[in-house]
Amino acid sequence: MSGALLLKGFEVELFTGRPDGTVVGCSPAAAAALDGFVTEPDHRNLEYITAPHASYQRQLELLLEPRRQLRAWLAERGLTILPGSTLSLGDSSRFERSNPDNPYHDYIETTYGTQVVTASVHINLGLTDMEALFAACRLVRCEAALLLALSASSPFLDGVATGAHSQRWLQFPLTPPQVPLFRSHSHYIAWVEEQLASGAMQNVRHLWTSVRPNGDNRPHGLNRLELRICDLIADPALLLAITAYCELRIQQLLADPASHDPLIASQLTADELASLADANDRAAASSSLQASLRDWRTGAPIQAADWIRRDLASLAPLAEQLNLAGTLAPLQAVLKGGNQAMRWLERMEQGLPIAGIVAASAAALAQRETELSAPVATDALTPLG
Repeated sequence: MSGALLLKGFEVELFTGRPDGTVVGCSPAAAAALDGFVTEPDHRNLEYITAPHASYQRQLELLLEPRRQLRAWLAERGLTILPGSTLSLGDSSRFERSNPDNPYHDYIETTYGTQVVTASVHINLGLTDMEALFAACRLVRCEAALLLALSASSPFLDGVATGAHSQRWLQFPLTPPQVPLFRSHSHYIAWVEEQLASGAMQNVRHLWTSVRPNGDNRPHGLNRLELRICDLIADPALLLAITAYCELRIQQLLADPASHDPLIASQLTADELASLADANDRAAASSSLQASLRDWRTGAPIQAADWIRRDLASLAPLAEQLNLAGTLAPLQAVLKGGNQAMRWLERMEQGLPIAGIVAASAAALAQRETELSAPVATDALTPLG
């Protein structure tokens, strides 16, 4: 078994707004003023990317430093960072362009509208061996629902509860709508070329699915797995815990492909696995940790929280070996107290207004980042509200 941690990096999309939870777009100005920040098609979204590094402690600092700079810039304008992955307090009735002259943004607005105006985090894990990369993509595709269940943070849209825990994933336009479980690099190349030729994909980036291979020269030059399904995980320590969970599953796969590669270890066909994964993703978007999923090994039903607990028990020896037990610790708090969406909905059921819930969580997030910036950061054993 390899003891080397994978390179990892994050693409973090954020909403900005007033401390009362009102979204206020400012991404062109922020990106112009701050190094490392980029715009999204709608100016209410702002993104930053961390450099690849294997160390979780180093990634914590890479996640926090851009936010310290952003918060200082926002504070001068009476603004802050808002948690959540949808326009919790509105307004999803209109698209607010960051660059009216960008033709690709024209396509995005015309084709999808505000379905794509969401915030999330993309988790990248470095794998340069193509056989290992595509095996990892298959495993993570079949278990992506578990990672969404832990990260769900978008139960509100336009000031109302939608009935889902991840409204973001339910509304985001998966493109193309059906993606196979890739058998190999050559299968992926041929499939992408078919999608480009048919117009189903506008470019090589236009593959919007729960997990995809990524690299600087797609579809040929690949060097990482990109997990795209997670809602915005506002607490950096929880983000690292979910990343460690995903990485440990990949490490198990690399050590024993016969037991963990769905193409080998499942009783289902590749087409059945793809359908199962997509159905699990929708179920997790609806009710997250409480969702009834189907285990990819047999197709048997299992609750998302129970599946995660089973995995964590299996991963405990490896986590100790790789010194990741502490990094994983915040997951236990989520399993016990619920993810952000569940906690928000609980507060709403207690009679608190949605605006007040979002505002209180924005303040708690700022405090959490201050705690994590202390010289010795501790694990996030108490989840954010």
